[in-house]
Parts: sequence; C-alpha cells; structure tokens
Amino acid sequence: MWLLFLIPACAAAVLSCIRLVRTAATADTLAEQEGPRPPEAVGIGLYETAYLAGGPDRVVELALVLMASRGRLHLAHTGWTTVVDPRGRSRLERAVVATVGPEGQCRTDELRRAMAAHPTVLEIGSRLSLAGLATPAAVQRHTVLAVRQVRQALLLSVLLLVAALVVGGFADGSASAALAWFSLPVVLTSGTLLMARVDVYPYTRWASPVGQEVLREVRPQRQHGLTDDDERELLTAVAMLGSAALPDARLRAALRPHRH
Repeated sequence: MWLLFLIPACAAAVLSCIRLVRTAATADTLAEQEGPRPPEAVGIGLYETAYLAGGPDRVVELALVLMASRGRLHLAHTGWTTVVDPRGRSRLERAVVATVGPEGQCRTDELRRAMAAHPTVLEIGSRLSLAGLATPAAVQRHTVLAVRQVRQALLLSVLLLVAALVVGGFADGSASAALAWFSLPVVLTSGTLLMARVDVYPYTRWASPVGQEVLREVRPQRQHGLTDDDERELLTAVAMLGSAALPDARLRAALRPHRH
C-alpha cells in the first residue's frame, strides 16, 4: 500500500531537483556569456540601489516615496494615489504620472503593479544586469520557483510518508521498509537544497554576488541629487529596506497592499 505513496514522492523529488540543476546551469551559462562591464562604469544612484536591494517593486516604492516627500503625489492610507504636481522631474517620475492616468488618481496597488513592469523600471535592471551587478530578472524568477518546488517536494515526501504509515499501519512490519524507501526522496531534496545554498542561492537575489558587494559599499554612503540630509538618509533607507524604514505610519499604511 505504501508504494502508492512512494511513487509520487520520488517523482516530485526527481523532477524538482532536475529542474533546479538545469536552472542553475542556465544561470551560470548566461553569467559567462554576458561579459559584464566593470561596476565602476555604471552609476549607482538611489534607484540602482533600490533595484539591487529589492528589484522592480522596490524601485517603484522608492519613486512613490520620493515623489510623496516632495509634494508631487499624495499617497492616501486608503490605498489611492493622487497626482499633485504633474510635472515629472525624471523619466521615472513622468512614467508614474502617465501611468496614474489623465484623471490624476488611481489605486496604489494597481499603479505599483503597472510600474513594476514599465520599460523605464526594467531598463534599470537591464543596465545593471549587463554590468554584472544584477541577476537577470528571468533567471531570478526561475531560480526562486525552482528552489520553491524542491522545498515543496521535500514537504510532500514527508507528508506522503506520514500518510503511508497511517494508512498502512504497523502490524505487518512494513513501517521500517517504508521509512527506508522514503528516505530516498527526503535525502535527495534536502541534499539538493543544501548544495543550492552555495551554488544556486546567489541567483535568487536581485543583486549578483558582485552587486551584493556594491550594496555593502553603498550602504554607508550619501546618495547624490538630494539637498536635505534627512531626506537623503530616509530615501537611502527606503532603497535598502523598503517601506518598513519609513517613520511615518500613515505613509507605511499607504504603501501596504490593500484589498478591494
């Protein structure tokens, strides 16, 4: 009886591990083919820092906080964004205003989703990827998904083992055999996850290993293009940590996902 539980456990473990290995191999190949430029050839400003720390969503979050702090947007805690000053000071700000639409108001969640896929935001990631500072977005997504599937396969193996023991019972002495056979998918998935911590996990981050070094160097530095020290520190903190770094509870609430 327990063999009926073992087969899907083994299938899920093998398929998920193969996918993770293939994803890692593809990521290594892309990294070798890209021929990255020296990091010093790329300007690392607030938006680049935000991308390396949190990807496109963090870039959009930073843009909204910056525009709100300078009175160009009003972010309501009810989940609405209103344009106060339609004159964008940069390409990204103009993209935000255009995405809000001619009515000058839209849902903040919808705005964030649309802007995260906007060419202006994706261009930041592409430029950092070409410089070897960021993991390509597709590689990052596929790697995260592959790692998640291995974890799910490990959990599935444990659950199917428990189910096999409960259904099969212990009277016929099959429990020891079931434990021995189920150890195969458990060992395979857990071992793959352990190896992934060294070879694969760097690709689950938006910043590449080189980009991680750049982030550590940027963290204590002042960013350029701002005039107020307090604002500069606040925006740098948002770029690195997201909206959790905001001292204003109402602004944090405005950037929190809303159900509607």
